[in-house]
Amino acid sequence: MSKWQVIYKTPQLYKAEMVKAILFDRGLSPILLDKQDSNYKIGYFEINVAPDEVLKAIKIVEDEIDIK
Repeated sequence: MSKWQVIYKTPQLYKAEMVKAILFDRGLSPILLDKQDSNYKIGYFEINVAPDEVLKAIKIVEDEIDIK
């Protein structure tokens, strides 16, 4: 998994879950990683994809997902 790349990062879990679900529905294999400190809730949730899915995932996030 060390070759996987971060394509989305957010401090809100629900946003990360939404992006993960949309990418999964489009046929990709996203992984959600919790990078928050468990005591203070400081940090981010990251969506990672395999190297061969990076360009497609970034395009989907930029063009099709409107999370504010």
